[in-house]
Amino acid sequence: MLPISSLPQLLKTILAWLQRAFDATTTWVTQLSWWKFFLFAALALIAGSILQDELFSSTPDEEIVIKSHKRSSKGTGETNILIDDTGIHFNPRNSKNRRSSTADAASDPTDAIEADEHANAVPPAPPEPPATPAKPSYPVTTNASGEEVHIELPPQIGEELSNAIEEAVDDAAEQKVSRYHQQASTWFKSFVSLLVLALFAMKALVGGKKRAEAETVTANEAAERESMQRQLSEAKMQMMQAQVEPHFLFNTLASVEHLIQVDPPRAAKMQRSLIQYLRAVLPQMRDNALITNLGREADMVQAYLNLLKMRMEERLTVDFQIPDGLRSAAFPPMMLQSMVENAIKHGLEVKPEGGTLRIVAEVAHSKLRVIVTDDGLGFGVVPSDGTGLGLPTIRERLKLLHGDQGSLTITPNQPSGVCAVIEVPYQLSK
Repeated sequence: MLPISSLPQLLKTILAWLQRAFDATTTWVTQLSWWKFFLFAALALIAGSILQDELFSSTPDEEIVIKSHKRSSKGTGETNILIDDTGIHFNPRNSKNRRSSTADAASDPTDAIEADEHANAVPPAPPEPPATPAKPSYPVTTNASGEEVHIELPPQIGEELSNAIEEAVDDAAEQKVSRYHQQASTWFKSFVSLLVLALFAMKALVGGKKRAEAETVTANEAAERESMQRQLSEAKMQMMQAQVEPHFLFNTLASVEHLIQVDPPRAAKMQRSLIQYLRAVLPQMRDNALITNLGREADMVQAYLNLLKMRMEERLTVDFQIPDGLRSAAFPPMMLQSMVENAIKHGLEVKPEGGTLRIVAEVAHSKLRVIVTDDGLGFGVVPSDGTGLGLPTIRERLKLLHGDQGSLTITPNQPSGVCAVIEVPYQLSK
């Protein structure tokens, strides 16, 4: 006996196991496609039919043995027992044989002729009066209370009656077993059919809910992975934003110091341009916004190019074509300056005679297109020193921010230089 306190705990454990089994079965059924489910149902019904035949149907050999045993036990005759209100009517096996022998004797023609001759020779005797029926020679005894009756029978009749009763009991038992097998077979077939129907209902009714839950979990996991990748990419960008080009600042300050001695007005102009550049860059580094506007990026690049123009003088020509109507368009931060820095460092600054830098913004097919071209030395002439916002990082950020709608394309410019194109969906900055 279990203690009363442990019975609720046992019930809770059993219910928890049943719930886990139901959830596991539901998950397995919902993961199957419909054609796989119907194939499984057909195989289950076939397997159930085979098991039904093996478990609840008798083999032909067993039927032959039972029938031969019945024939051998019955012999040549057939014994009948009938119980009604008048008593017990017992037809022994040899009664028919005796009747048949009597009939054969009556049908013998030789005996009939002899009987006729004997009748002609001797006159018929007068009919005798009917004899009184003899009393049975088998005593019937009854006890004093009248509850028990004992009838003595001849040994042959008693044996045949006992055999007849045994056969009747065997037939009744066999019929009972046959009914049990038939009922168990019906129950087993119904159980298999109900199981298949329950799985079908489970897949039809609960399958949609389970699929929606699985899709929700998958979408949440994908969103979490994308968020982590975006955070990692933005952390890299912020780290790069904090790294203002050391050689650019050092060279600019050295130029200011030199110009103070030889050309103070020009040194003052360069100093103002440096202050303007830092005012444009420092808020951008402190701001963690994923999207800014094109006008803010253009102002920062314009301040940067003014400093470079004072250093490179006539070696640098800038063609800035950003319409005022596009200054409010949304644009990722630091990307435009990165493209301009790459064009200056790897194309124009290392070219003795310098060149032209062109920055164009336009809208085409509902996309904002920003194009940076130069006629410098081109690809691979000057190796990168690892500073600045790299092209792989720009592509990664565009993919995280805009998916397939954002792209960075780098192509050779004619007759020399590089053409870089950034495309993002055109929308106004918030």
